[in-house]
Amino acid sequence: MPEEQSQTIMAVDELQAIIQRCQILEEADFKGEDFNLFQVAGQKCLEDGYAAQLLEVIQNEKNKVIIKNMGWNLISPLVRCIFMYKQDDDKREHCLRILDQLAQLCNPKELFLGLLEQIEQTSAEQVCQTVMLLLQPLQTVLLKLQNKKGYSVGLSLAMIMNQLTPLPVPYTKQQIQEDKLGLCQCCNAVVEFAKPFVNEVVKNMEKSLECSDMELKEELLKFCMKSLKFPLLTAQLEPLEGIEEHPFRHFATEIISIIPSAMQYDTYWSASEKDLVKIMTLCPMEHLRKKSLNNLQLFIDKFDTEGKYTLFRCLLKTSNHAGVEGYIIKNIKDQIHLSLTKEYDNVWFTGHHLVSLLDLVLSLPEGAETDLLQNSDRIMASLNLLRYLVIKDCESDNRTGVWTTLAKIDQNFLKPLRVGLNMSKAHYEAEIKNKKENRKEAHNSNTACSVTVSGEKMPAMTTGMQLQVLHSALFTFDLIESVLARVEELIEVKTKAVMDEHS
Repeated sequence: MPEEQSQTIMAVDELQAIIQRCQILEEADFKGEDFNLFQVAGQKCLEDGYAAQLLEVIQNEKNKVIIKNMGWNLISPLVRCIFMYKQDDDKREHCLRILDQLAQLCNPKELFLGLLEQIEQTSAEQVCQTVMLLLQPLQTVLLKLQNKKGYSVGLSLAMIMNQLTPLPVPYTKQQIQEDKLGLCQCCNAVVEFAKPFVNEVVKNMEKSLECSDMELKEELLKFCMKSLKFPLLTAQLEPLEGIEEHPFRHFATEIISIIPSAMQYDTYWSASEKDLVKIMTLCPMEHLRKKSLNNLQLFIDKFDTEGKYTLFRCLLKTSNHAGVEGYIIKNIKDQIHLSLTKEYDNVWFTGHHLVSLLDLVLSLPEGAETDLLQNSDRIMASLNLLRYLVIKDCESDNRTGVWTTLAKIDQNFLKPLRVGLNMSKAHYEAEIKNKKENRKEAHNSNTACSVTVSGEKMPAMTTGMQLQVLHSALFTFDLIESVLARVEELIEVKTKAVMDEHS
C-alpha cells in the first residue's frame, strides 16, 4: 500500500474512531479527553489535505451532536488551511464548506468565542483577510443568539476594530487601489456585517424596547464612533480620478447613515456629544477646547452633502447645548451659501430637504417660555440664518423654500421669540430695580450672597456683581431684539415689494 494512501487511512481512521466512540455517549458524558482527541484528529485531516473526508463526517446526520459540541475546536486549523490553498483549489473549497457547516451546526456560544479568539490571535499581515473570512460565520452565530446579543455584537465589533486600528490607513490613490493589507475592503465588509443588527433594531422600534435592544443600539453606536476616529479621521475622502467607488467615502456614508436611521439619535450618541461639549465649553485648557472644536469641524468636513445634512439633523436633536447648536446652524448657513452660489442645485440644502431642516433650526424648544439667555447662541445663529435666507433668496426663486414656510416660521419662531423677549426684559429690569432698592437698604453694599446655577452653588457674589450679570443679560436681549427687528423689517419690505408688483 503506498505511503500516501496509508496516511490518508490513518488520518481518517483516527477521526472515525473518535466519532464512533462519542456516538454511543450522551451529550453530557463528553469528556475533555474526547474534545482533545477530536481536535487532534480533525486537525490532522485538514493539514494532510483530507478536507473532503472531514466534510463528509461533519455533514453526517449521526454526528450532529458531536459537531455541535466539538466542532468549534477546528476553527484555528481550518483558517490556516484556507489561507494555505490557492483560490481555485478544491481543497480550499472543501474547507470553506466546512466553515459554513460549523456556523450552522456548532453551539453558538462556543463557536462565537472560538471565532473571536481566532481574530484576536491573527497577525497584522493577515488580520483583514481573517476578519473578512470569519465575518459571515460570526454573523450567522450572532443572529442565533437569544441572550446578550447586544453585548456579543459589541464585543465582536470592538475586537475587530481593535485589531484593525494599528494598521496604516491607505491615503494616496495608488495605496487605495493596491489596498495592500485589505483595510479598504475589510472596513466595508464590517459595515455589511453590522447591517442585520441595525435592521433588527429598526424593526423593533415600534415594539416596547427590551434591555437587549437598548444594549444593541448602544454597541452599534460605539462602533460608529470608533469608525469616525479610525479609519475616517485620517482617511482621504476626496473623490479620486480613476476610482469609481471610493472605499472610504462609501464606508463614511454607510457609517453616518447607521446613526440616525437605526438609532433614532439615541443614548450613546447623546452621551458622546455630552463628552465633546464638556471639552469644548468647560475644559480649563484653551488649546484643548479649540482642538475639540477643530475635531468637530474636521468630522463635519469629512462628509459629502448628504452626510453633512444627516449629521446636522442628528446634532441638533441630541447635543442639548446652545453653543454647539449655534455652531451647527452656522455650518448649515455655509452649506446653503454654497448651494445658492453654485450653478447646480444641492438637493440637501435647498428645497424640501432644507425646509425640513429649518423646522428644527427656526423654533424655540419651549416656545415663549424658552430660557432666552441660556439659548442665546442658538437663537442668534438662527436669526442670522433667517436674515441671510431672506436677503439672498428672492421670493420669485424660492430655492430654499423659506418663502413658502414663512407663516410657519413666524408662528413657531418669530412671534414666540418676540413674546419671550418682552417677558425676559421685564423680568430682568424688575430684578435690577429690586437689587438697587435692596442695595440702598443694606448696611454694606458689598454684602455677599450665594447664587445657584443648574443645581451647582456658584462663588459668592456682591450686589454690584449681580447687577453686572443682570445688565449683561439685558444687553444680550437687546442684541437679539435688534437682529429680530431687522429680520422682521426685511420680510416686510420684500413681501410688500412682491405685493406691489402684482397689484
